[in-house]
Amino acid sequence: MLVSHSRALAEGTAEVAAQMAPGVRIVPAGGTDDGGLGASFDRVGAALRDATDDGRSAVVVTDLGSAVLTAEAVLDLMDERVVARVRLADAPFVEGAVAAAVTAHGKADLATVLDSAQAAADTFGPARPVSGTSVAAGAAVGGPAPAGPAPVVPAAAEPRPVDTGVVTQDDGSVRATAVLRNPLGLHARPAALIVRMLAPFDAKVQVDGVNAASVLDLMKLGAVRGDVLTITAQGPQAGEAVERLLVDVAAGFGEV
Repeated sequence: MLVSHSRALAEGTAEVAAQMAPGVRIVPAGGTDDGGLGASFDRVGAALRDATDDGRSAVVVTDLGSAVLTAEAVLDLMDERVVARVRLADAPFVEGAVAAAVTAHGKADLATVLDSAQAAADTFGPARPVSGTSVAAGAAVGGPAPAGPAPVVPAAAEPRPVDTGVVTQDDGSVRATAVLRNPLGLHARPAALIVRMLAPFDAKVQVDGVNAASVLDLMKLGAVRGDVLTITAQGPQAGEAVERLLVDVAAGFGEV
């Protein structure tokens, strides 16, 4: 469930999350009853009843502090049996919604979906230099460029395509490499496909060292066409999971 001060933001985020996790029930509650900005007690209450209908559990993602207060006020007046099935996530709004929805698509339990939403905050790294350039030591951002000729930057070498089959390591884990073939790289759609595809397997899978069960971690890799992905996995179905992922990577996730 998505609680926002803006109806457009709540519904737009729900639309994005639904594309990443088709079939998952996502209930937006945004804006006031007259269409303005704010958090409506009645709208949040109706959405929460919808989200928890038929005994369903719900993770609530909010945009601002007063949205949290409104959700808490609604929960204070609801049946305790419903309240027991609801969790308020401390998560970034859009990223948390997408992460929770994709995890819920894999039939994860309430605690796992909540953890996924809240872990979305970890995807925010330190700010990059302005305009993608480095700032010289002691120079002010936006100040004059240091004197002297510009350094010559060698052209990046073309990645060498490397595909390997699944190799079992001495510790029982498995490893493989595969070339990313789809034109747009590991963007939101293929990242979500990976998470949904791997969910049924009894295995923990990593792609280039990040958790392949996290759509945001996969997107943060910034992998582009031609990059070689290193896939590792552990667990009873590790080999099967990696074999399936290799097939999807080779097929370009349906984009080639």
